[in-house]
Amino acid sequence: MKEGQKLWTRDELILAINLYCKLPFGKMHSRNSEIISFANLIARTPSSIALKLGNFASFDPTLKERGIKGASNASKLDKQIWDEFYNNWDIALIESEKLLAKTKHTTIEKLNDIEISDLTKEGLDKKRLVKTRINQNIFRTMVLATYDNSCCITGINNPELLIASHIVPWSKDEKNRLNPTNGLCLNALHDRAFDKGLITISAKDYTIRISSKLKIKNAVVNINLNFLKFEGMEISLPDKFLPSKEQLKKHNDYFKP
Repeated sequence: MKEGQKLWTRDELILAINLYCKLPFGKMHSRNSEIISFANLIARTPSSIALKLGNFASFDPTLKERGIKGASNASKLDKQIWDEFYNNWDIALIESEKLLAKTKHTTIEKLNDIEISDLTKEGLDKKRLVKTRINQNIFRTMVLATYDNSCCITGINNPELLIASHIVPWSKDEKNRLNPTNGLCLNALHDRAFDKGLITISAKDYTIRISSKLKIKNAVVNINLNFLKFEGMEISLPDKFLPSKEQLKKHNDYFKP
């Protein structure tokens, strides 16, 4: 360590990996306004934040698989924090959000733009509902950032039209509810088709498969434009958090060929 250089604390690293999860890979540089804001929050330089994000990138299996190297000066504590997140997304992410809210002197609900007054429906467990909304917001933020705010099939890049789709549904895999590798960024139409098993992404080569239910004779033009023309094409793969082949295989089994 250079003379005068300040050691990173555990809490700072937890906040930094939270930011890593929420930024597109191509925007992890010191000129990014979000990195500058985060640097001010924890009293560090934007350059040091960008370098730390590069350290985390060196552990990302997606980047390794694609031959992309992160920074080479990661510490043992960096690796420990990475493993804690990668092996237990559900707990680690929520704890990091709580820490971020505390550091910003706010609540985790306000941090995620959740109005408690909107969650007073009769018969619902408010505490559980708040947690669900927070989890959904975090997952959406991570997945959209992973795919650089673009549908991985069509390229549509209007966030209002995009869904953070679970490959294996939220209700069927509690362990991977917040795992970004269990997510795809899809537009609302293809999200619905994916959810119904009318399309899937091959676990072998990330190509798009279309159900025969959509290949009806004399199909309307919209079916051809929105579905059939994409069959066999590879989805736009993210630079980090590559979709899990294990999870895709489960969806392939659910698919209605």
